[in-house]
Amino acid sequence: MSNKEGFAVWITGIPAAGKSAVTRELANRLRERGLPIVVLESDELRKILTPEPVYTGDERDRFYGQLARIGELIVRGGANVIFDATANKRAYRDRARERIHRFVEVYVDCPREVCVQRDPKGIYAQAALGTASSVPGLQTPYEAPVKPDVIVDGRNDPAENASLILAHLKQRLSV
Repeated sequence: MSNKEGFAVWITGIPAAGKSAVTRELANRLRERGLPIVVLESDELRKILTPEPVYTGDERDRFYGQLARIGELIVRGGANVIFDATANKRAYRDRARERIHRFVEVYVDCPREVCVQRDPKGIYAQAALGTASSVPGLQTPYEAPVKPDVIVDGRNDPAENASLILAHLKQRLSV
């Protein structure tokens, strides 16, 4: 790894907004440029950090604090991080921004009705059945960013959204 500090991009939005599709596209494009990219995907990291998640406020506070710390360590080591995580409270994303100097927050804005129709993980269906009780943006508040660095429309093609993010990274961070 280089001595140069990396950067972090936090891609946030309600469940099924299109965060993962945009993350995959952006990660591929950055790797094509020869940049070391680590994707911190919340569902995968929960398997390690909270293997039996209950999604309480305290658990989420700990989880997102750990996620921000992991990202900070990776960035300090010279690699670049993409956080693919809802992070329903602004404070979670703000904590990462405070720790990581080269930080970009991307909001994937998508109407809840579209997300409910997509529902690739069945989260909204579980909520309708009563087996999920803390879905961000539905039963648990989701605090959209006040001043995100980039806003993309989750209904758009992920490649188009990745292009918008990449343009911002080029301008702001010379990526």
